[in-house]
Amino acid sequence: MTSTAMPSQARSEANATLTAALLVLVVASATIAGAWFFQLVLDILPCPMCLEQRYAYYTIIPLSALVALGAATGAPRPLLIAGLIVIALIAAGNSVFGVYHAGVEWKFWQGPTDCTGPLVDFGKAGSLLDQLDKVKVIRCDEVQWRFLGISLAGYNALISALMAAIAGWGVVRSAKG
Repeated sequence: MTSTAMPSQARSEANATLTAALLVLVVASATIAGAWFFQLVLDILPCPMCLEQRYAYYTIIPLSALVALGAATGAPRPLLIAGLIVIALIAAGNSVFGVYHAGVEWKFWQGPTDCTGPLVDFGKAGSLLDQLDKVKVIRCDEVQWRFLGISLAGYNALISALMAAIAGWGVVRSAKG
C-alpha cells in the first residue's frame, strides 16, 4: 500500500509545484503584457516607479518558467521549493513597493521626485524650446488612469500579492511529505 501511495504523493507535490509555477507565469506574463499595452497602445506612459515595478516581472517570468520546466522534468524538490520561495519573496516585495507607490499617488507620503520623458537633442538649439514643450513629464505622484478607484500601482500591489500567495501555496504543497 505504501509503494503506491508514495509515487502518488510525489506526483501530487510535483503537480502543485508545476501548477503554482504555471499560474504565476501566466499572471506575470499577462500583467506585463497589459503594462506594455497601456504604454504602447493607449499611450499611458509609466513613471520611474512604474518602470521599477516591472523589474520583478522581468525576473519572475523566466524564473517561474524554469521552475515549471523543472517540475515537469523531475528536478529535485528542494530546488523547486527554493525557486518558488524566491518567486514569493520577489512578488511580496513588489507588492509592498506597489502599496508604497499607491500611497505616493494618494499623497499619504512623499515619494521620489524623479520624472521621465524623451531625451532632448541639444544639438538643435533653435528648436530646444519647441522640443521641451513636447516632452511629456510623468510624475510618480500623479495618477494617469484608475479603474474602480484603483491606480495601476494599486493593481500591481494586488497582482503581486496574488503571485506571492500562489507561490507560497506551491511551497506549502510541495514541502509536504
